[in-house]
Amino acid sequence: MSYTRPTIAARVQGTRAGAWPAVGPLCSGIRLNPVDHVKLPGAAAQSRSSALALARDVLTTESQAVAALVDRLDERFLRAVELVLGCRGRVVVSGVGKSGHIARKIAATLASTGTPALFVHAAEAAHGDLGMVTGRDVFIAMSYSGETDELLTIVPILKRGGTPLIALTGHANSSLAGYADVHLDCRVEREACPLNLSPTSSTTAMLALGDALAIACLDARGFGADDFARSHPGGALGRRLLTRVSDVMHTGEAIPVVSADDTVMDALREISSKRLGMTAVRNLDGTLAGIFTDGDLRRLLEGGGDARATRVRDVMTTAPLTIAPQALAVEAAQLLDSGRKNQLLVVDAEHRLVGALHMHDLMAARVI
Repeated sequence: MSYTRPTIAARVQGTRAGAWPAVGPLCSGIRLNPVDHVKLPGAAAQSRSSALALARDVLTTESQAVAALVDRLDERFLRAVELVLGCRGRVVVSGVGKSGHIARKIAATLASTGTPALFVHAAEAAHGDLGMVTGRDVFIAMSYSGETDELLTIVPILKRGGTPLIALTGHANSSLAGYADVHLDCRVEREACPLNLSPTSSTTAMLALGDALAIACLDARGFGADDFARSHPGGALGRRLLTRVSDVMHTGEAIPVVSADDTVMDALREISSKRLGMTAVRNLDGTLAGIFTDGDLRRLLEGGGDARATRVRDVMTTAPLTIAPQALAVEAAQLLDSGRKNQLLVVDAEHRLVGALHMHDLMAARVI
């Protein structure tokens, strides 16, 4: 089939079939046809139903590939866990191509779940980066064929240096599997690709098996939520697991507070000046007596009470929601949500008032 390069005029006007997309200053202001009108030359039109059918087949095929790994887990997997847990250095994960992308992700998962790990590209390792690996490390090589040249070039050197080798391949008789101290089998019946060529099921199986190894090590180390937060301080998860009430509460002069003998008018002035929508009520010894909110004021006025004459002790709420300063801020959010409140008072072990918290403070800290 012959192809004629479109003229510049045709490119600008977009009137000829197969015209190039309008790009650059030459086509400034030219509107392209919507994407759904673009036709791929030589490609058969695919119906919506066939696209859905193919997508479902991909998910089914890949899920079956992962499920098949379950029955293959045996003493070899346990030996791999032992090697990782006994590593005195770092776990180095390596691969090439699609397997390399999976290897990079597994290294990241290991590192974030308590196992010091890094990714080294096999090709770069053969040109100097192998110096990152020592006999104290454990090397995890990922190659579905088990015959990746870049890995086979460096593996003998690693073995001579005494570095334990874990191999994830789909072929137990491959060269890489033969070199390995532990071989983990991630073979699949077929790729999800209709051509059975593009790495799809195989990379999914390799990813799942790598995750299984990382999480088994996490559990064996007793790695908990606080440990996880320390390696994720910058994200929303880190904020939820690391931010304490003491980090976001109002303290000192910023706490709205009155005594039980003050009038409701005094309380209103304190509420207005501190802008938290409430005021704490404190006993002479510093312990918390209660809280006065707009709800308490509304009930007083509805009953015909006088704000200038009524004492706070007579209308305050005597059992307000409280929390300790060392509690997680996310616990404060849960307490406010379950109690349908907006304000929370912070007290120490002796029930002395040490802080005040509003729902907006939690929002500003991006805890919620």
